[in-house]
Amino acid sequence: MSDLLAHDVAGDGEAVLLLHSGAADRRQWDGQWAALTARHRVVRPDLRGFGETPPPPEPGWSDSADLLALLDALGIERVAVVGSSYGGRIALELATVAPQRVSQLLLLCAAYPGVQRTPAVEAFGEAEDALLEAGDVEAAVALNVQTWLGPDATPAARDALGEMQRRTFEIQLVADDDLDPVRPDVDAATIEVPTVAFSGGQDLDLFQDVARHLADVMPHARLVELAWAGHLPGLERPEQTGYLLLAELAAPAEPADGKA
Repeated sequence: MSDLLAHDVAGDGEAVLLLHSGAADRRQWDGQWAALTARHRVVRPDLRGFGETPPPPEPGWSDSADLLALLDALGIERVAVVGSSYGGRIALELATVAPQRVSQLLLLCAAYPGVQRTPAVEAFGEAEDALLEAGDVEAAVALNVQTWLGPDATPAARDALGEMQRRTFEIQLVADDDLDPVRPDVDAATIEVPTVAFSGGQDLDLFQDVARHLADVMPHARLVELAWAGHLPGLERPEQTGYLLLAELAAPAEPADGKA
């Protein structure tokens, strides 16, 4: 694609790329933005079909190609990538196709196709599909907010996620299904980038399984379990999540288990 993703960039120092979840857009990182940009040059894009980035006009596009084009335009050769949920999957794709561009992976409750889906995730998908097929977008928004935010999320955080999810539906429900991205084959066991896989103790079981799997199979990964967290810790405890990310960015991951 020749047009760049909508994005924000601020700060100085080593570069950090923030990739949002599939229920949100780049506003997901509002709670960490000030802390991260005080120490790093930080980029947060809206992935294609989210926020202010429209769906692609033609087939043959990929998220990793979009991100590499953005990094090139900004003159960033190497970047630490923080990926939340779907953004974690895209981070793994980027590390697969361009490992020389990725210095570190911080994966917050990442999605990964190499782990079998669980009944709880299947039930969520079926419920969401039924609501959308019935045209009840507001109920689908409410279902996503209820599912993806843990008990520590404030009413303001729930409203913020609802607004972002509603925007995602507005864009994607009218998009052409034939314009799905080209996805590289990702084998986490071959990704040698230093990695931290964060798991939320209040999250759906699939994403806890994914975090454990990534920590087990990736050569330089470790698991950090957040007992308090649901699927989107950055929205649930914004300040604490910012501190966690800054600490890991200052000390690249080593292959050992951790608790927080």
